[in-house]
Amino acid sequence: MNSIAIIAASGIGKRMQLKDGLSKQLLEIGGFPVIHHTLKAFESTSSITAVYIATKQENIDLLKEMAATAGFGKVRAVIEGGKERQDSVNNCIKAIEQEIRLSGTAPDTILVHDGARPFIQPGEIDEIARLSMEYGACVPANRPKDTIKFIGRDPEFFGETLDRSQLLQVQTPQGFRSGLLIQAHEQAELEQWYATDDAALVERFFPEQQIKIYETGYHNIKITTPEDIPVAEAIYGQLRSASSGKTTG
Repeated sequence: MNSIAIIAASGIGKRMQLKDGLSKQLLEIGGFPVIHHTLKAFESTSSITAVYIATKQENIDLLKEMAATAGFGKVRAVIEGGKERQDSVNNCIKAIEQEIRLSGTAPDTILVHDGARPFIQPGEIDEIARLSMEYGACVPANRPKDTIKFIGRDPEFFGETLDRSQLLQVQTPQGFRSGLLIQAHEQAELEQWYATDDAALVERFFPEQQIKIYETGYHNIKITTPEDIPVAEAIYGQLRSASSGKTTG
Protein backbone atom coordinates (compact mmCIF):
# COMPACT_ATOMS: atom_id res chain seq x y z
CA MET A 1 0.00 0.00 0.00
CA ASN A 2 1.17 3.48 -0.85
CA SER A 3 -0.14 5.96 1.71
CA ILE A 4 0.90 9.51 2.50
CA ALA A 5 0.53 11.19 5.89
CA ILE A 6 -0.12 14.86 6.52
CA ILE A 7 0.86 16.11 9.97
CA ALA A 8 -0.85 19.33 11.05
CA ALA A 9 1.64 21.00 13.41
CA SER A 10 0.97 24.72 13.11
CA GLY A 11 -0.94 25.23 16.35
CA ILE A 12 0.45 27.77 18.82
CA GLY A 13 -1.23 26.18 21.82
CA LYS A 14 -3.33 29.04 23.20
CA ARG A 15 -4.98 26.70 25.71
CA MET A 16 -1.53 25.50 26.79
CA GLN A 17 -0.90 29.07 28.03
CA LEU A 18 2.45 29.14 26.27
CA LYS A 19 4.30 32.44 26.00
CA ASP A 20 5.69 34.12 22.89
CA GLY A 21 3.71 31.95 20.48
CA LEU A 22 5.60 28.75 21.32
CA SER A 23 4.36 25.56 19.68
CA LYS A 24 2.91 22.83 21.87
CA GLN A 25 4.38 20.30 19.43
CA LEU A 26 7.83 21.27 20.75
CA LEU A 27 7.02 20.62 24.40
CA GLU A 28 8.93 17.61 25.69
CA ILE A 29 7.53 14.29 26.86
CA GLY A 30 9.99 11.68 28.00
CA GLY A 31 12.87 13.90 26.91
CA PHE A 32 11.68 14.29 23.31
CA PRO A 33 9.44 16.89 21.65
CA VAL A 34 5.80 15.90 21.14
CA ILE A 35 6.25 16.03 17.35
CA HIS A 36 9.21 13.64 17.59
CA HIS A 37 6.98 10.93 19.05
CA THR A 38 4.37 11.59 16.36
CA LEU A 39 6.86 11.34 13.50
CA LYS A 40 8.47 8.24 14.99
CA ALA A 41 5.13 6.41 14.89
CA PHE A 42 4.61 7.17 11.20
CA GLU A 43 8.23 6.35 10.40
CA SER A 44 7.70 2.88 11.91
CA THR A 45 4.70 1.95 9.76
CA SER A 46 4.63 -0.32 6.72
CA SER A 47 1.85 1.61 4.93
CA ILE A 48 3.16 5.19 5.00
CA THR A 49 5.69 6.02 2.28
CA ALA A 50 5.92 9.80 2.76
CA VAL A 51 5.11 12.39 5.40
CA TYR A 52 4.24 16.04 4.79
CA ILE A 53 4.34 18.42 7.77
CA ALA A 54 2.61 21.80 7.98
CA THR A 55 4.06 24.07 10.64
CA LYS A 56 4.76 27.68 11.49
CA GLN A 57 7.30 29.33 9.19
CA GLU A 58 9.79 29.84 12.03
CA ASN A 59 9.73 26.11 12.87
CA ILE A 60 10.36 24.75 9.36
CA ASP A 61 14.15 24.51 9.59
CA LEU A 62 13.95 23.17 13.15
CA LEU A 63 11.64 20.31 12.13
CA LYS A 64 13.73 19.51 9.06
CA GLU A 65 16.80 19.26 11.26
CA MET A 66 14.94 17.19 13.84
CA ALA A 67 13.74 14.73 11.21
CA ALA A 68 17.22 14.42 9.68
CA THR A 69 18.91 13.92 13.06
CA ALA A 70 16.39 11.27 14.11
CA GLY A 71 16.65 9.47 10.78
CA PHE A 72 13.01 10.03 9.85
CA GLY A 73 13.54 9.40 6.16
CA LYS A 74 9.85 9.39 5.28
CA VAL A 75 9.56 13.14 5.89
CA ARG A 76 9.17 14.39 2.32
CA ALA A 77 8.43 18.06 2.98
CA VAL A 78 8.01 20.56 5.80
CA ILE A 79 5.94 23.49 4.60
CA GLU A 80 4.34 26.58 6.05
CA GLY A 81 0.87 26.12 7.48
CA GLY A 82 -2.12 28.38 6.96
CA LYS A 83 -4.34 30.55 9.10
CA GLU A 84 -6.60 27.65 10.10
CA ARG A 85 -5.88 23.95 10.50
CA GLN A 86 -7.83 23.24 7.32
CA ASP A 87 -5.65 25.72 5.42
CA SER A 88 -2.53 23.94 6.69
CA VAL A 89 -3.81 20.56 5.52
CA ASN A 90 -4.80 22.06 2.18
CA ASN A 91 -1.28 23.47 1.73
CA CYS A 92 0.09 19.94 2.12
CA ILE A 93 -2.51 18.56 -0.27
CA LYS A 94 -1.40 21.05 -2.91
CA ALA A 95 2.20 19.92 -2.44
CA ILE A 96 1.09 16.30 -2.79
CA GLU A 97 -0.84 17.17 -5.97
CA GLN A 98 2.32 18.69 -7.42
CA GLU A 99 4.20 15.49 -6.62
CA ILE A 100 1.44 13.47 -8.30
CA ARG A 101 1.76 15.56 -11.45
CA LEU A 102 5.53 15.07 -11.51
CA SER A 103 5.48 11.34 -10.81
CA GLY A 104 2.25 10.42 -12.55
CA THR A 105 1.31 8.24 -9.58
CA ALA A 106 -1.20 9.03 -6.84
CA PRO A 107 -1.08 7.51 -3.36
CA ASP A 108 -3.76 4.99 -2.45
CA THR A 109 -4.76 6.88 0.67
CA ILE A 110 -3.94 10.07 2.55
CA LEU A 111 -3.99 10.15 6.35
CA VAL A 112 -4.31 13.44 8.24
CA HIS A 113 -3.01 13.53 11.80
CA ASP A 114 -2.68 16.11 14.57
CA GLY A 115 0.96 16.74 15.39
CA ALA A 116 -0.04 17.07 19.05
CA ARG A 117 -1.22 13.43 19.24
CA PRO A 118 2.10 11.71 20.03
CA PHE A 119 0.91 8.26 21.08
CA ILE A 120 -0.79 6.84 18.00
CA GLN A 121 0.78 3.43 17.37
CA PRO A 122 2.28 2.23 14.05
CA GLY A 123 -0.06 -0.75 13.88
CA GLU A 124 -3.06 1.51 14.35
CA ILE A 125 -1.87 3.76 11.53
CA ASP A 126 -1.47 0.77 9.22
CA GLU A 127 -4.95 -0.49 10.04
CA ILE A 128 -6.53 2.93 9.44
CA ALA A 129 -4.74 3.12 6.09
CA ARG A 130 -6.01 -0.36 5.17
CA LEU A 131 -9.59 0.41 6.18
CA SER A 132 -9.46 3.74 4.35
CA MET A 133 -8.55 1.93 1.16
CA GLU A 134 -11.22 -0.71 1.68
CA TYR A 135 -14.10 1.60 2.64
CA GLY A 136 -13.01 4.94 1.18
CA ALA A 137 -12.72 6.65 4.56
CA CYS A 138 -11.84 5.63 8.11
CA VAL A 139 -11.72 7.66 11.33
CA PRO A 140 -10.47 6.52 14.75
CA ALA A 141 -12.61 7.24 17.77
CA ASN A 142 -13.33 6.10 21.30
CA ARG A 143 -16.32 6.09 23.59
CA PRO A 144 -16.90 9.06 25.93
CA LYS A 145 -16.53 8.24 29.61
CA ASP A 146 -18.70 11.11 30.81
CA THR A 147 -22.39 11.84 30.38
CA ILE A 148 -22.93 14.41 27.60
CA LYS A 149 -25.69 17.01 27.75
CA PHE A 150 -26.98 19.67 25.38
CA ILE A 151 -27.02 23.24 26.65
CA GLY A 152 -30.62 24.37 27.03
CA ARG A 153 -32.35 27.36 25.50
CA ASP A 154 -31.11 29.31 28.48
CA PRO A 155 -27.31 28.86 28.26
CA GLU A 156 -27.06 28.81 32.06
CA PHE A 157 -29.02 25.55 32.28
CA PHE A 158 -28.75 22.05 30.85
CA GLY A 159 -31.10 20.75 28.20
CA GLU A 160 -31.40 17.20 26.91
CA THR A 161 -29.09 14.38 28.00
CA LEU A 162 -27.60 12.57 25.01
CA ASP A 163 -27.49 8.79 24.68
CA ARG A 164 -23.83 8.05 25.36
CA SER A 165 -24.02 4.68 23.61
CA GLN A 166 -24.62 6.56 20.35
CA LEU A 167 -21.64 8.91 20.75
CA LEU A 168 -17.95 8.66 19.90
CA GLN A 169 -15.03 11.03 20.47
CA VAL A 170 -13.27 11.51 17.14
CA GLN A 171 -9.48 11.35 16.85
CA THR A 172 -6.81 11.26 14.16
CA PRO A 173 -5.26 10.06 11.88
CA GLN A 174 -8.28 10.28 9.64
CA GLY A 175 -7.76 8.32 6.43
CA PHE A 176 -9.29 8.69 2.98
CA ARG A 177 -8.76 7.47 -0.54
CA SER A 178 -6.55 10.17 -1.96
CA GLY A 179 -8.89 11.42 -4.69
CA LEU A 180 -11.75 11.77 -2.23
CA LEU A 181 -9.81 13.95 0.20
CA ILE A 182 -8.24 16.06 -2.54
CA GLN A 183 -11.64 16.79 -4.10
CA ALA A 184 -13.19 17.60 -0.72
CA HIS A 185 -10.49 20.18 0.02
CA GLU A 186 -10.71 21.66 -3.47
CA GLN A 187 -14.46 22.13 -3.07
CA ALA A 188 -14.10 23.54 0.44
CA GLU A 189 -11.57 26.08 -0.78
CA LEU A 190 -13.84 27.02 -3.67
CA GLU A 191 -16.79 27.61 -1.34
CA GLN A 192 -14.69 28.97 1.55
CA TRP A 193 -16.38 26.44 3.82
CA TYR A 194 -14.53 25.42 7.00
CA ALA A 195 -14.95 22.41 9.24
CA THR A 196 -13.26 21.20 12.42
CA ASP A 197 -11.87 18.05 10.79
CA ASP A 198 -11.40 16.42 7.40
CA ALA A 199 -14.18 13.89 7.93
CA ALA A 200 -16.67 16.77 8.13
CA LEU A 201 -15.51 17.99 4.71
CA VAL A 202 -16.09 14.56 3.21
CA GLU A 203 -19.48 14.32 4.91
CA ARG A 204 -20.52 17.64 3.41
CA PHE A 205 -19.31 17.21 -0.16
CA PHE A 206 -19.68 13.42 -0.46
CA PRO A 207 -22.71 12.59 1.71
CA GLU A 208 -23.01 9.16 0.09
CA GLN A 209 -19.55 8.19 1.38
CA GLN A 210 -19.73 6.16 4.58
CA ILE A 211 -16.92 6.63 7.08
CA LYS A 212 -15.66 3.46 8.74
CA ILE A 213 -15.25 3.61 12.52
CA TYR A 214 -11.94 2.37 13.94
CA GLU A 215 -12.41 2.18 17.71
CA THR A 216 -9.29 2.89 19.76
CA GLY A 217 -8.29 2.99 23.39
CA TYR A 218 -7.66 6.12 25.45
CA HIS A 219 -3.92 6.53 24.83
CA ASN A 220 -4.23 8.62 21.65
CA ILE A 221 -4.70 11.91 23.49
CA LYS A 222 -4.21 15.37 22.02
CA ILE A 223 -1.91 17.67 23.98
CA THR A 224 -4.16 20.69 24.48
CA THR A 225 -4.00 22.05 28.03
CA PRO A 226 -1.30 22.09 30.76
CA GLU A 227 -3.07 19.25 32.55
CA ASP A 228 -2.36 16.99 29.57
CA ILE A 229 1.42 16.99 30.15
CA PRO A 230 1.54 14.79 33.29
CA VAL A 231 -1.09 12.53 31.73
CA ALA A 232 1.07 12.25 28.62
CA GLU A 233 4.14 11.42 30.71
CA ALA A 234 2.18 8.61 32.39
CA ILE A 235 0.98 7.23 29.05
CA TYR A 236 4.51 7.41 27.67
CA GLY A 237 5.79 5.42 30.62
CA GLN A 238 3.08 2.79 30.19
CA LEU A 239 3.75 2.42 26.48
CA ARG A 240 7.50 2.08 27.08
CA SER A 241 6.92 -0.58 29.73
CA ALA A 242 4.57 -2.49 27.44
CA SER A 243 7.09 -2.29 24.61
CA SER A 244 9.92 -3.50 26.86
CA GLY A 245 7.75 -6.39 28.01
CA LYS A 246 7.13 -7.49 24.44
CA THR A 247 10.83 -7.24 23.65
CA THR A 248 12.01 -9.23 26.65
CA GLY A 249 9.07 -11.57 27.00
